[in-house]
Amino acid sequence: MKVKSAIAVIVVALAVYFFVLGRRAVELISDGGAGMVVLGVAVLILPLLGVWMIYSTLRSAFAHDRLAHRIAEEGRELDTDDLPRRPSGRFERDAADALFAQVKSEWEADPDDWRSNYRLARAYDVAGDRKRAREIMKRAVALEGLQRKADATGESAGPPERSQG
Repeated sequence: MKVKSAIAVIVVALAVYFFVLGRRAVELISDGGAGMVVLGVAVLILPLLGVWMIYSTLRSAFAHDRLAHRIAEEGRELDTDDLPRRPSGRFERDAADALFAQVKSEWEADPDDWRSNYRLARAYDVAGDRKRAREIMKRAVALEGLQRKADATGESAGPPERSQG
């Protein structure tokens, strides 16, 4: 709950900042001078970009949180408690690679299940490959969304386009 409260405080602070920045942009634009209008438009772009980044980040975070809760309820969360760690807190490379190999073989057996994609994304993250972890997590979110939609309508869901894991 502390994390959600911290996120709420940060979002509110950014909203106030974006409002003040947007108001200043409008003042610059209303000044009327060509240079001020250009500067005002440039300043106005910043809060718009900020709002979009907050929205997309929170949307992804809520989707990942939903999947994490579902996978935990099913008892299929990736168990990393026994993996050895370096002094920095990162996982030992050999242990992370062994876990990744195990999870990848599970994924290969059922690449269109959101659960296997979620677990593969987590294994990529443990192995330190954040880019692939994000790609596969997006796929897991899409697959889970298709499954929820299919469950609600009683139809079967087809998998979205798959990236190679």
